[in-house]
Amino acid sequence: MNNSLVPLRTELTQIPAKRGEAFELRKLIKYPTHLNSKGPKQNPFKPWDKKLEVSLIGSDHVLILNKYPVQQGHMLLITREWAPQNGWISYKDWQALLTVDKDTNGLWFFNSSQASGASQPHRHLQLLRRNATEKTCPRDKWFLSQINNTTQQFSKLSLSSVVSGRTLSTDPQDLFRNYLSLANILGLGSPNLDPYPKRPYNLLLTKDWIALIRRSTEGIGGFSINALGFAGYLLATEKSDLKWLKSNGPEALLEGVVEKIQ
Repeated sequence: MNNSLVPLRTELTQIPAKRGEAFELRKLIKYPTHLNSKGPKQNPFKPWDKKLEVSLIGSDHVLILNKYPVQQGHMLLITREWAPQNGWISYKDWQALLTVDKDTNGLWFFNSSQASGASQPHRHLQLLRRNATEKTCPRDKWFLSQINNTTQQFSKLSLSSVVSGRTLSTDPQDLFRNYLSLANILGLGSPNLDPYPKRPYNLLLTKDWIALIRRSTEGIGGFSINALGFAGYLLATEKSDLKWLKSNGPEALLEGVVEKIQ
């Protein structure tokens, strides 16, 4: 066991959805008090903790373990040198992601800024590893059903401000283009014209599909929502309004943090 890891203890329950598969709700039992400390914090990725290092990826990235995992197999793909989390995911980032993805299976996700659930300003994409026989995430079938219901390359899902498409290619250039196409649909802009995306967003990626979500706020009802919320993973703390969640359902929680688009 890596002594640098500090797993967060949770209790797991299921929350029925009004449409599609149930969500997984993890109630946090004890949160490390030092993570709530105020004021500037040291960048944990420069330098990164060598005890958490899994592998160097090319010349620009490194794969490390998440120091405070809620689930097993949670890893971070970080840039070795500084790159802003709220900037565009670059072609080199996609190359590094696919290098890792050749040898593993699971759910990739990205939170573009604090408003979409990012906890660090240094560029990092995240991976929840899964065995080939495991379900990628609780809402995997929901995303696939939405995509299969349209003949278009990209579909606008029933949840406002979410767009998705297929990711069957292992070419980083194709994946990069898909990402930019989804960003354009959501009105996030283009790296050719905009130094940074115009709005905060989340990204989810599996071997079968990719989805982007345009965000308006980081949380609601005492729940902090990042990309994993849209995949069907919710985390409750002592501030979370569980009564409201049970009454209104998890989809209402997600609708409350997306930015509506026309």
